[in-house]
Amino acid sequence: MNPVKPAIILVDMVKDTFKEGSKLQITQEGRAILPNLRRLLEESRRRSFPVIFACDSFLKEDFIFTGKMKPHSLRGTKGSEVMDELKLEPSDIFLPKRRFSAFFKTDLDQTLRVFGVDTIVVTGVTAEFCVLTTGIDGVCHDFNAIILEDCTASHKKEIHQTCLNLYRKTALYPLLRVMTLDQFLQETSA
Repeated sequence: MNPVKPAIILVDMVKDTFKEGSKLQITQEGRAILPNLRRLLEESRRRSFPVIFACDSFLKEDFIFTGKMKPHSLRGTKGSEVMDELKLEPSDIFLPKRRFSAFFKTDLDQTLRVFGVDTIVVTGVTAEFCVLTTGIDGVCHDFNAIILEDCTASHKKEIHQTCLNLYRKTALYPLLRVMTLDQFLQETSA
Protein backbone atom coordinates (compact mmCIF):
# COMPACT_ATOMS: atom_id res chain seq x y z
CA MET A 1 0.00 0.00 0.00
CA ASN A 2 1.27 3.50 -0.85
CA PRO A 3 2.14 5.85 1.99
CA VAL A 4 -0.87 7.85 3.12
CA LYS A 5 -1.14 11.62 3.52
CA PRO A 6 -3.66 11.73 6.37
CA ALA A 7 -5.66 14.39 8.12
CA ILE A 8 -7.14 13.70 11.54
CA ILE A 9 -10.78 14.64 12.01
CA LEU A 10 -12.16 14.76 15.55
CA VAL A 11 -15.94 14.78 15.38
CA ASP A 12 -18.16 16.50 17.96
CA MET A 13 -15.74 16.51 20.86
CA VAL A 14 -17.54 19.56 22.29
CA LYS A 15 -18.47 20.63 25.80
CA ASP A 16 -22.24 20.12 25.46
CA THR A 17 -21.77 16.52 24.35
CA PHE A 18 -19.80 15.71 27.49
CA LYS A 19 -21.44 17.77 30.20
CA GLU A 20 -22.94 15.84 33.09
CA GLY A 21 -26.59 15.04 32.53
CA SER A 22 -26.29 15.47 28.77
CA LYS A 23 -29.30 14.09 26.91
CA LEU A 24 -26.85 12.79 24.28
CA GLN A 25 -25.90 9.93 26.67
CA ILE A 26 -22.34 9.69 25.39
CA THR A 27 -20.49 10.99 28.42
CA GLN A 28 -19.07 7.75 29.89
CA GLU A 29 -18.19 5.99 26.62
CA GLY A 30 -16.90 9.22 25.08
CA ARG A 31 -14.62 9.99 28.00
CA ALA A 32 -13.13 6.49 27.79
CA ILE A 33 -11.54 7.35 24.41
CA LEU A 34 -9.87 10.55 25.65
CA PRO A 35 -6.46 8.97 26.44
CA ASN A 36 -6.27 7.53 22.92
CA LEU A 37 -7.38 10.82 21.38
CA ARG A 38 -4.72 12.73 23.31
CA ARG A 39 -2.10 10.22 22.15
CA LEU A 40 -3.33 10.53 18.55
CA LEU A 41 -3.23 14.33 18.73
CA GLU A 42 0.28 14.38 20.16
CA GLU A 43 1.61 12.00 17.53
CA SER A 44 -0.27 13.67 14.66
CA ARG A 45 1.00 17.12 15.54
CA ARG A 46 4.53 15.75 15.86
CA ARG A 47 4.22 14.25 12.38
CA SER A 48 2.60 17.43 10.99
CA PHE A 49 -0.69 15.73 10.07
CA PRO A 50 -3.47 18.31 9.77
CA VAL A 51 -5.80 18.17 12.78
CA ILE A 52 -9.40 19.23 12.25
CA PHE A 53 -12.00 19.56 14.98
CA ALA A 54 -15.36 19.17 13.18
CA CYS A 55 -17.85 20.33 15.78
CA ASP A 56 -21.60 20.68 16.05
CA SER A 57 -22.52 24.34 15.81
CA PHE A 58 -26.28 24.61 15.53
CA LEU A 59 -28.77 27.43 15.51
CA LYS A 60 -31.56 27.17 18.08
CA GLU A 61 -34.15 27.03 15.29
CA ASP A 62 -32.35 24.34 13.27
CA PHE A 63 -34.57 21.78 11.54
CA ILE A 64 -32.69 19.00 13.29
CA PHE A 65 -34.34 20.05 16.56
CA THR A 66 -37.90 19.58 15.27
CA GLY A 67 -37.66 15.86 16.08
CA LYS A 68 -36.65 14.30 19.39
CA MET A 69 -33.19 15.87 19.50
CA LYS A 70 -32.99 18.76 21.97
CA PRO A 71 -31.02 21.94 21.22
CA HIS A 72 -27.34 21.61 22.10
CA SER A 73 -23.99 22.91 20.88
CA LEU A 74 -25.57 26.19 19.87
CA ARG A 75 -23.33 28.44 17.82
CA GLY A 76 -21.56 31.06 19.92
CA THR A 77 -22.08 29.26 23.24
CA LYS A 78 -19.47 27.59 25.42
CA GLY A 79 -21.22 24.28 24.72
CA SER A 80 -20.12 24.36 21.08
CA GLU A 81 -16.44 24.76 22.00
CA VAL A 82 -13.90 21.92 21.96
CA MET A 83 -13.88 20.20 25.34
CA ASP A 84 -11.14 21.29 27.75
CA GLU A 85 -9.55 17.83 27.85
CA LEU A 86 -8.57 18.16 24.17
CA LYS A 87 -6.69 21.37 23.66
CA LEU A 88 -7.23 23.18 20.38
CA GLU A 89 -3.76 24.22 19.21
CA PRO A 90 -3.09 27.23 16.94
CA SER A 91 -2.12 24.87 14.10
CA ASP A 92 -5.45 22.98 14.38
CA ILE A 93 -8.51 23.81 12.30
CA PHE A 94 -11.90 24.39 13.93
CA LEU A 95 -14.70 23.43 11.53
CA PRO A 96 -18.25 24.25 12.66
CA LYS A 97 -20.88 21.94 11.17
CA ARG A 98 -24.67 22.02 11.17
CA ARG A 99 -25.38 18.38 10.30
CA PHE A 100 -23.94 14.91 10.89
CA SER A 101 -21.21 14.79 8.24
CA ALA A 102 -18.26 17.15 8.51
CA PHE A 103 -18.44 17.48 4.70
CA PHE A 104 -22.06 18.63 4.47
CA LYS A 105 -22.12 22.32 3.46
CA THR A 106 -18.64 23.02 4.91
CA ASP A 107 -15.32 23.74 3.23
CA LEU A 108 -13.73 20.51 4.50
CA ASP A 109 -13.18 19.10 0.99
CA GLN A 110 -11.34 22.22 -0.14
CA THR A 111 -9.33 22.40 3.10
CA LEU A 112 -8.15 18.80 2.74
CA ARG A 113 -7.08 19.40 -0.84
CA VAL A 114 -5.06 22.48 0.19
CA PHE A 115 -3.08 20.19 2.52
CA GLY A 116 -2.66 17.49 -0.14
CA VAL A 117 -4.54 14.94 1.97
CA ASP A 118 -5.55 11.62 0.45
CA THR A 119 -6.83 9.90 3.61
CA ILE A 120 -9.12 11.07 6.38
CA VAL A 121 -8.82 9.50 9.81
CA VAL A 122 -12.16 9.90 11.55
CA THR A 123 -12.49 9.85 15.33
CA GLY A 124 -14.91 11.13 17.95
CA VAL A 125 -18.62 10.64 18.58
CA THR A 126 -20.90 9.04 17.67
CA ALA A 127 -19.73 6.13 15.57
CA GLU A 128 -23.15 5.34 14.11
CA PHE A 129 -24.01 8.91 13.07
CA CYS A 130 -21.48 11.70 12.69
CA VAL A 131 -18.31 9.59 12.54
CA LEU A 132 -19.74 7.15 10.01
CA THR A 133 -21.36 9.79 7.76
CA THR A 134 -18.10 11.75 7.72
CA GLY A 135 -16.18 8.61 6.75
CA ILE A 136 -18.60 7.63 4.00
CA ASP A 137 -18.81 11.20 2.69
CA GLY A 138 -15.02 11.23 2.62
CA VAL A 139 -15.08 8.29 0.23
CA CYS A 140 -17.79 10.07 -1.80
CA HIS A 141 -15.37 13.02 -2.09
CA ASP A 142 -12.57 10.69 -3.30
CA PHE A 143 -10.62 10.37 -0.06
CA ASN A 144 -9.65 7.11 1.59
CA ALA A 145 -11.22 6.91 5.03
CA ILE A 146 -10.07 5.23 8.21
CA ILE A 147 -12.27 5.00 11.29
CA LEU A 148 -10.23 4.41 14.43
CA GLU A 149 -12.30 2.06 16.54
CA ASP A 150 -10.56 2.87 19.82
CA CYS A 151 -10.79 6.61 19.16
CA THR A 152 -14.55 6.59 18.51
CA ALA A 153 -17.51 5.97 20.77
CA SER A 154 -21.27 5.57 20.89
CA HIS A 155 -23.59 5.79 23.85
CA LYS A 156 -23.37 2.00 24.23
CA LYS A 157 -20.44 -0.33 23.51
CA GLU A 158 -22.75 -2.78 21.72
CA ILE A 159 -23.93 -0.14 19.26
CA HIS A 160 -20.36 1.01 18.66
CA GLN A 161 -19.10 -2.50 17.89
CA THR A 162 -22.13 -3.47 15.79
CA CYS A 163 -21.77 -0.36 13.67
CA LEU A 164 -18.05 -0.77 13.08
CA ASN A 165 -18.39 -4.50 12.42
CA LEU A 166 -20.71 -3.69 9.51
CA TYR A 167 -17.93 -1.68 7.87
CA ARG A 168 -14.84 -3.81 8.50
CA LYS A 169 -14.89 -5.62 5.15
CA THR A 170 -17.53 -4.17 2.87
CA ALA A 171 -17.50 -3.44 -0.85
CA LEU A 172 -15.88 -0.12 0.11
CA TYR A 173 -12.81 -1.88 1.54
CA PRO A 174 -10.01 -0.77 1.34
CA LEU A 175 -11.34 2.74 0.58
CA LEU A 176 -13.08 2.70 3.97
CA ARG A 177 -11.26 0.82 6.71
CA VAL A 178 -11.71 0.28 10.43
CA MET A 179 -8.53 -0.08 12.49
CA THR A 180 -7.03 0.65 15.89
CA LEU A 181 -4.90 3.62 16.83
CA ASP A 182 -1.81 1.39 17.10
CA GLN A 183 -2.41 -0.05 13.64
CA PHE A 184 -2.75 3.45 12.17
CA LEU A 185 0.37 4.76 13.86
CA GLN A 186 2.35 1.72 12.73
CA GLU A 187 1.07 2.03 9.16
CA THR A 188 2.04 5.72 8.99
CA SER A 189 5.41 5.49 10.75
CA ALA A 190 8.31 6.56 8.59
